[in-house]
Amino acid sequence: MDTPIRLLVVDDHTLFREGVKALLSTTHDIVVVGEASDGEGAILQFRALQPQIVLMDIHMPESNGIDATRAILADDPQVGVIMVTMLEDDASVFAAMRAGARGYVLKGANPQEMLGVIRAVAEGQALFGPAIAARMASFFQDIRNAKDNPVQGKKTIEGDDDLAELSVREREVLELIAAGYDNTEIAHRLVISPKTVRNHITNIFSKLQVVNRAQAIRRARSEGMG
Repeated sequence: MDTPIRLLVVDDHTLFREGVKALLSTTHDIVVVGEASDGEGAILQFRALQPQIVLMDIHMPESNGIDATRAILADDPQVGVIMVTMLEDDASVFAAMRAGARGYVLKGANPQEMLGVIRAVAEGQALFGPAIAARMASFFQDIRNAKDNPVQGKKTIEGDDDLAELSVREREVLELIAAGYDNTEIAHRLVISPKTVRNHITNIFSKLQVVNRAQAIRRARSEGMG
């Protein structure tokens, strides 16, 4: 990236915030522009500093990270929020996803994994780490296995239903992803900005309930795209 990624660190533990700042002080492409110890402080600091990425603790006193994430994304939907927690539980994962988070890492993650998530989210990807991705894939597979509802005689959760939620532009982007084009090429072909492409991809991941580009491509190709 031409300029460093501007990061806001939000956690109620001073030791964790200091550890993140120490880690990022060794990088040249990420800079910590501020910190907060609770959700309310996160909202205030975000509005004052306008970071690109917010590293957000889920469980904090007063106002938690989920509520703060919703408020921040209501102000600016393009911000990349990465949830951080010590707990590896499905409820927190899906609450974070519903709130609009684009990344999720455990506090026990190694430094390279955390840096990788920050950089990926800054590039417009949705990244939840290998352990979380596996848990989500298993969860969604369980749902799909139970998709046939014998009472209503129709599918309650189906890939076609997910694809039907995509806008015309999102389907165009997905088709180009499945065809192997990168973000810059997609932007050129559709005559839109790379930032707009990244936003469309984030929406596609959310609607298709996938966590990365590879899963989106598999879903698209299963429907004849690409």
